[in-house]
Amino acid sequence: MEKIEIRDLLKLCFIENLQYSPDGKTPAFVLAKANEEKNDYERDVWLLKEDGPVPFTSGGKSRLLGWDDAETLLITRPLEEEEGLNGIWKLSLKGGEAQLWLKLPFAAGKFEKVREGLYVTSATIDKNDPDAYCNSEEDRKKKLEEKKKNADYQVVDEVPYWFNGAGFTNGNRTALFTIETGPEMKITRLTDPYFNVEGWTVEGEKIIYVGEEFRECSGLYNRLFEYDLAESKSKVLFGEDGWSVQDQFFLGGELYVRASQGKEYGVNETDAVYRVKEKKLEFIFKPEISLRNSAATDIMLGGGKQSVHKEDAWYTIATREDHSELWKFDANWQKTVLYDQPGILSFFDVGEKIAFVSVKADRPAEISVMEKDGSNAVQKTSFNEELLKEKYIARPQRIDYASGEFSLHGWVLLPKDYDGSKKYPAVLDIHGGPRAVYGEAFFHEMQVWASEGYFVFFTNIKGSDGRGDAFADIRGDYGYTDYQNLMDFTDAVLKAYPAIDPKRVCETGGSYGGFMTNWIIGHTDRFCCAASQRSISNWVSFSFISDIGPHFGPDQCGAKDLFKDTDILWEHSPLKYADNVKTPTLFIHSDQDYRCPLPEGMQMMQALAVRGVDTRMVIFHGENHELSRSGKPQHRLRRLQEITDWFNKYTKEA
Repeated sequence: MEKIEIRDLLKLCFIENLQYSPDGKTPAFVLAKANEEKNDYERDVWLLKEDGPVPFTSGGKSRLLGWDDAETLLITRPLEEEEGLNGIWKLSLKGGEAQLWLKLPFAAGKFEKVREGLYVTSATIDKNDPDAYCNSEEDRKKKLEEKKKNADYQVVDEVPYWFNGAGFTNGNRTALFTIETGPEMKITRLTDPYFNVEGWTVEGEKIIYVGEEFRECSGLYNRLFEYDLAESKSKVLFGEDGWSVQDQFFLGGELYVRASQGKEYGVNETDAVYRVKEKKLEFIFKPEISLRNSAATDIMLGGGKQSVHKEDAWYTIATREDHSELWKFDANWQKTVLYDQPGILSFFDVGEKIAFVSVKADRPAEISVMEKDGSNAVQKTSFNEELLKEKYIARPQRIDYASGEFSLHGWVLLPKDYDGSKKYPAVLDIHGGPRAVYGEAFFHEMQVWASEGYFVFFTNIKGSDGRGDAFADIRGDYGYTDYQNLMDFTDAVLKAYPAIDPKRVCETGGSYGGFMTNWIIGHTDRFCCAASQRSISNWVSFSFISDIGPHFGPDQCGAKDLFKDTDILWEHSPLKYADNVKTPTLFIHSDQDYRCPLPEGMQMMQALAVRGVDTRMVIFHGENHELSRSGKPQHRLRRLQEITDWFNKYTKEA
């Protein structure tokens, strides 16, 4: 068998945005592929027919906006010849050329049809120039030129002033619009300039949406509204303070939402389901696990639907322990588990059948289709089969272990050409989140290391998702129970696999896993080297510069007051323990990572450097927190090469 190589990333196919046609017969989706020369991804729209997938567009520049009717797709992309405008094309399933339908003065987000000639969409506006979409062509060009002249300046006067993946967002709000088509296109903004829409859906002639109005600081909470298109009026459906509301949907003619006050488990608390009645929320149930997919992998680019309401049923993904399931609820809230298999069910849609994208231990994402009762699941695509059929794929070997009061488990990937009589290096890989999970799913970087001759081992410790709020809650416990779980897991792996050389064990992780890497090297020197990725080193600085810092930092550290409890934030900061570090450590960070901003990695790296600890930092320009998952192809290759070279250096020297 051949090795899985770092450069195999360039040959992988990535599936995005799976959507059934309105008649429920035909799923459409986007297929993305890396283009190394352009250092970007090419995307085209495909259809899933009974006998398999077929390409529907070419050229690598198409994004699927949605369906106009059962025979017509809506495709969007910027109009290169008309800067500042975005085009929407109609493509008929019956054939023929794509027809340019609309020229919009903004990039449309979600796009829904109300009825023939009337559509609803969301888009970004500037609170100080909310009606720029009404500008004449001349005014639009003048503003674009003015923006270019001021490109070297950034003014901020609110928080958050930036957001990961979106850059500087100061002054930006997401607004709702109606688009009336016909001889003359008419666009109407529905929400106020300072109001930020966080989610919405259309039901009949009404738009149900959630969001908040803010001027200086955005809060944790929002309110629920209804906009009546027939009356052109908005009203509050639920407006009590202290609630975070999302995922509004109808079931049996009733409006439901998922919502939380975070009183018991903070910002990561699992949402309960409520019925909306007379400006009140009536409790229905609180799920025992998260109703979303939180399983990690590095072979997904874009996403898709996590929940769908259709025909008096509500479908949702749920994460249980180390995998994701698909649940169905009827109008009486009776639950049926439709899909429960090892691996990841990433996203799905419901038509006459259920189409879903899943990742297995031995293959990247592919589309499968099953009946609406969950029976007869059949894989319908095999985009990555040819690439991997002659490759060595390490299958996860489960290992159970105890740590404190917890019974836990993890997995070990065996190195290529494993020989139990030899000694091997190994890599401990820690997931992000912390409320995420690892499972039996294909992970490109782990397979590369297994092919390079490493054992790779990973687990779900206290703080991980899939076992309920109490298990996921590590507020005020960062670096303690989770650290002990990881050390106990490492001990269990070394005991179970004596072929691992304990002097050649490496460690890495990103985001929360980067925090844990920074913490580990300050509390033990058992690892021969480490690679800290998009990390947190100082909860005080993090809380004042991260896009989520003011809420997330103190909440996770168990600090009631951001200003008065800095001693608590510092207690949980890896930087406090940097004078203990002996482990050679590589730092990987991106300069547009606003979730775990660049100074977090810089502080820790510099602390090691001034103490004479071997260290190196690689900063990726123009990348954000998603570098390892959806960064530019050349950057993803360089990142993985840097980490692998670092491991090779110290496992050979040890």
